[in-house]
Amino acid sequence: MLNKHILGIAALWVVLTAAGVVAVLSFDPFPVAASEEAGIVDGAFRILAVLAVPVFTFVVVALIYSTLRFRTKGEPVADGPPVRTHRPFIAAWFVITTGLTATMIIHPGYTGLTELRDLSDEEPDLVVMAEARQWAWKVTYPAQQVFSRTELVLPLDTSTRFDVTSVDVLHAFWIPAFRIKIDSVPGLLTQTYATPNALGDFDMDAGFRLQCAELCGLGHAVMAIPVRVVSQGEFDAWIAEQSPIR
Repeated sequence: MLNKHILGIAALWVVLTAAGVVAVLSFDPFPVAASEEAGIVDGAFRILAVLAVPVFTFVVVALIYSTLRFRTKGEPVADGPPVRTHRPFIAAWFVITTGLTATMIIHPGYTGLTELRDLSDEEPDLVVMAEARQWAWKVTYPAQQVFSRTELVLPLDTSTRFDVTSVDVLHAFWIPAFRIKIDSVPGLLTQTYATPNALGDFDMDAGFRLQCAELCGLGHAVMAIPVRVVSQGEFDAWIAEQSPIR
């Protein structure tokens, strides 16, 4: 009888797992991706989703099968029979989940971090300093000796390092279209990197914005400025129009 139940659960698990993997691979939940880093992050997310499917579907199948097959009819008059440990099942569950965990640690964990590190190892083409305060951003271009409080503009295919800090409370530097996020800490300089690889702006997609992602007070929700990725010529023209650093 036990083997019959196991076969029923296994068959339903295989069907739902296959359907779940197809759904994960065919569904695109991601916002616009506009940097090399975004492709790496999205790929890692999809792999993690695929690896999570068999665990999730097994739990769902076990609950559904147990509810339909072993439900009581009317009020129970006695306790059910005791359930003994099934050692082969426990061993299989341990091996499978450990294997999935090890796989995630290696890929996309280690391999993904290595890819991101490789992109940030070289000297950046552009440095931008992002200074946060309640509830606004100031972006400074040290090499160009200009700053802006109204938008962040970046040239296409230019490796960029962001030096991030805060002048008051804890904030967070986040550009959804680039998939980069790092804390903005008073008295501390943190750094993150991105190489924009798609033209775009906030009017085209809301992911092109520099947003605070750390609850920082009443104005937190509106602490954002638009981001534009433009050609090198358009970037140079924009830089010439900006306020010089005093």
